[in-house]
Amino acid sequence: MAFDIRKLAGLLIFLGTAQLLVGLMIAAVLTPGYDIANETISALGVQEAALWFSGTVILLGIFVLAAAYFIRSVFGSPVVMILLALAGIGAIGVGIFPAADPFAGIHGIFSLITFLFANVTAIYVARYLSAPLLHLSIILGVIGLVALGLFVSGTYLGLGVGGMERMIILPVLAWGTAIGGYLMAGEAP
Repeated sequence: MAFDIRKLAGLLIFLGTAQLLVGLMIAAVLTPGYDIANETISALGVQEAALWFSGTVILLGIFVLAAAYFIRSVFGSPVVMILLALAGIGAIGVGIFPAADPFAGIHGIFSLITFLFANVTAIYVARYLSAPLLHLSIILGVIGLVALGLFVSGTYLGLGVGGMERMIILPVLAWGTAIGGYLMAGEAP
C-alpha cells in the first residue's frame, strides 16, 4: 500500500477538528456554571477545565500544522499551505496563552489569527473543489468571516459574546470535518 499524502492531510484535519469539538464540549461540562451564550470559548481556558481546553486547542494546532505540511502537494498551492499553517499557529498560540492577564492581549491576537485564517482557508480552497463542497466551503467561510466582523464590532445579534464567537468557529470546524472527509476519500480536486 502506497503512502497517500492526500488521505493523511485529510485525516489530520478531520482529527484536529473532531477532537476540538468533543474537547470543547467536555471542557464546558467540566466547568460548573459555564454559560455558552455569555462567556467566550476561551473562558474555558482560565477556569476548572483550563488544561483540558488548552491541550485540545494546542492539539488542533499541531494537527493543522502537520496537515499544512502535506497540503501543498495535494492542491499544488503554497497559498493553501500558508493559510492553513497560519490557522494552526494561531490555534497553538490560543492554547499556550490564556485569555487572562497578563496574556489576554496575546491570546486575542492569536484568536484573531486563527479565526481569520481558518475561514479564509475555507473560502480559498473552494477554487480546487467541485459542487457541492465548493459552495459549502464558501458559505461556511463567509459565515465565519461575517461573524468575526460582528464579534469584533461588539454586535452579538442577541446571541451573547459566546454565541457569536461560536458563529465564527463552528462553521469552520464543520468545514474542517467535511474537507477532511473529502481528502480521506482520495478523490482528485
